Amino acid sequence: MSKPCIHLIAGARPNFMKIAPIVRALRADGRLDWRIIHTGQHYDRDMNDVFFDELGIPAPDVRLGCGGGSHATQTGKIMEAYESLCATDPPDAVLVVGDVNSTLACSIVAKKACIPVAHVEAGLRSGDMAMPEEINRLVTDAITDWFFVTEPSGLLHLQREGKDMAQVFDVGHVMVDNVLHQAAQLAGTDTSELPGSSFKQRHARYGVVTLHRPSNVDSADALESISLALRDISEELPLVFPVHPRTRNNIERHGISMGPGVELMTPLPYMPFLNLWKDAVVVLTDSGGLQEETTALGVPCVTIRENTERPVTVDEGSNVLAGTRPEAIIAAARAAIRGESRRGRRPALWDGKAAERIVSILADKLVGQPSPDRANKH
Repeated sequence: MSKPCIHLIAGARPNFMKIAPIVRALRADGRLDWRIIHTGQHYDRDMNDVFFDELGIPAPDVRLGCGGGSHATQTGKIMEAYESLCATDPPDAVLVVGDVNSTLACSIVAKKACIPVAHVEAGLRSGDMAMPEEINRLVTDAITDWFFVTEPSGLLHLQREGKDMAQVFDVGHVMVDNVLHQAAQLAGTDTSELPGSSFKQRHARYGVVTLHRPSNVDSADALESISLALRDISEELPLVFPVHPRTRNNIERHGISMGPGVELMTPLPYMPFLNLWKDAVVVLTDSGGLQEETTALGVPCVTIRENTERPVTVDEGSNVLAGTRPEAIIAAARAAIRGESRRGRRPALWDGKAAERIVSILADKLVGQPSPDRANKH
């Protein structure tokens, strides 16, 4: 008798970081089969065999190749391609992670095909409806069957939204599972030849910068304002900035200078980037994932945003929500440089075992249950 099969949906590099621990847990549990479905939402030439080897997972079973286009175009292409796949070989459940367009698109397709949807990172809310990710979160959670929550705020949001709390599970965070796993891998690796290592060798103390959110990098005024803060901070602490292509294009288009104390470099693969930021005095970012990863490793983080859907990183972790005004960014960074910012603590259940909990719950629900009869359902 065949095992129930789950589709693991990933569309962008961070999604693979989140499904990697789930694949390892599926292997260890043994009760379920799975297929990794890469929608192709983001094409990344560095996403090769070495990338998957680093994560300890196989290359995707299916590549839908749906990159490019506007939000609507991309979402539509993914839905059409994934619908064809489900029609020919339907899974017993679909697991989506995070809040990208692939998360939304595959959830809708699965739900219309009467396939149960499991959402990992369910319930996160920024309250900012100008963020495309917020729309994706809200719509995905509106049709999710099983909610896997990373922090207390997620439980509260889902309860307020009237979800069946018997189907909501506080499991911890797979992103933390992954960063703890990868950090342990790095500990036994010669990192001297990794990209970015030369910067570490030249600077005993340094900070790391990442910026990619449209609200920060698409407006010349917003980007210049943040660069003013970075120039000021870099007079006291050298900064290294692996620059997202979108951000680099805008820096060049608007003629914005980061100053001599900010070293710009190309984006780094996961392990070299982890090797760089894990030893930083401070990380300055607008990334949601980095807020969580820095909290997991106790690295001071200054978030350059007006809101966060990950408040536990501020309430308990090492993150400071600074906003986007230069003086506030500078003040938060200087506190970290002086060792005055708290490193906080790792939140409850952020113990590296979230994926085990997720797989155990899914296996309990799916094993021994026949696949739903989808005949004549539209």
